Amino acid sequence: MFSIVVHGLQTRWSLLSSSMKDHGSSRDRAPDSRAGAALRFLTELVAWIATPWALWSHSKLLAVASVVILIGLPTVLATPGDKAHVLVPVRGSLTIVLNVLQFIAALVSSWIAWPTVVNTAVTLLVVAAAVSQLSRWRWLLTAKR
Repeated sequence: MFSIVVHGLQTRWSLLSSSMKDHGSSRDRAPDSRAGAALRFLTELVAWIATPWALWSHSKLLAVASVVILIGLPTVLATPGDKAHVLVPVRGSLTIVLNVLQFIAALVSSWIAWPTVVNTAVTLLVVAAAVSQLSRWRWLLTAKR
């Protein structure tokens, strides 16, 4: 289980690094700006930290499972063209669902686990990340793969 989490973190870091490079304007790649990739990564990081934090007092098993799900699913399931390395190809709509799951987990968990100042900042982060993902999500829904 630990190896899945480590692999997920390595994959997310490599995705963030690769999105920082200029890929040109290829129709085969998702339109993902540097800012969009960074905001998405920060939101995922918050979800990975806040969700088990919020669940720990209720169930340690659920807390660990939440990390495996939040990191493992997006690592294994990916839309071709959106990620450099795809283990199990899925439709763009499922990638969007996984992104929204991360965003909701970050938002809800931060409000449960942390003080108002922090979760207000997380709310602003999630809104900014969601807005920055709109063109990528449109591409995921319409691109032929």
